[in-house]
Amino acid sequence: MYTAAEEGSGGAQLLLPPLAEIIVGLIAFGVVLFVLAKFVFPRMEHMFQARVDAIEGGIARAEAAQAEANQLLEQYRAQLAEARTEAARIRDEARADAENIRQDVLAKAREESDRIIASGTSQLAAQRESIVRGLRAEVGTLAVDLAGRIVGESLADEARSRGTVDRFITELGAGTGTGRR
Repeated sequence: MYTAAEEGSGGAQLLLPPLAEIIVGLIAFGVVLFVLAKFVFPRMEHMFQARVDAIEGGIARAEAAQAEANQLLEQYRAQLAEARTEAARIRDEARADAENIRQDVLAKAREESDRIIASGTSQLAAQRESIVRGLRAEVGTLAVDLAGRIVGESLADEARSRGTVDRFITELGAGTGTGRR
C-alpha cells in the first residue's frame, strides 16, 4: 500500500489500494454490471412494463365498463320510456274498449227496452181489443134488453138486434172520439 505522504506531501495521508485490487474490482464491477444489464434489468423492465400494462389495461377496462354501463343505462331509459308509452297506449285502448262496451250495452238495453215496450203495447192493444169485443157483446145484450123494456116488445130478432147494437156502439165510439161522453 502506498500513502500519499511518502511521495512528498507532509499533510494527510491518502491510502491507495494496490493496482491489482483496482483491476480485479473493475473486472468484478464490469461482470456484475454485465449480469445486471443482461439479465436483471431486462427482467425488471419487463416486470415494470407488465405492471404499467396491467394498470393501463385496468384503466382501459374500467373505461370500457363505464362506457358499457352508460350504454346499458341509455338502453334501459329508452326501454323504460317505450314501456311507459306502451302502457299509456294500452290504457287508452282499454278506455276506448270500455267505452265501446258501455255504448254496446246501452244500445242493447235500449233495444230490449223498445222491444219490451212494443211487446207491452201490442199486448195492451190485444187485451183492449178483447175487452172491447167482450164489452160490445155485453153492452149489445144490455142495450137490446133495455130497448125491449123501453119499447115494450121483445127484440129477439138476432139480425135486427145486432144491427142496432153495432150502430149504437159506432155512435158511441164516434161520440168518444169527438170529446162527448
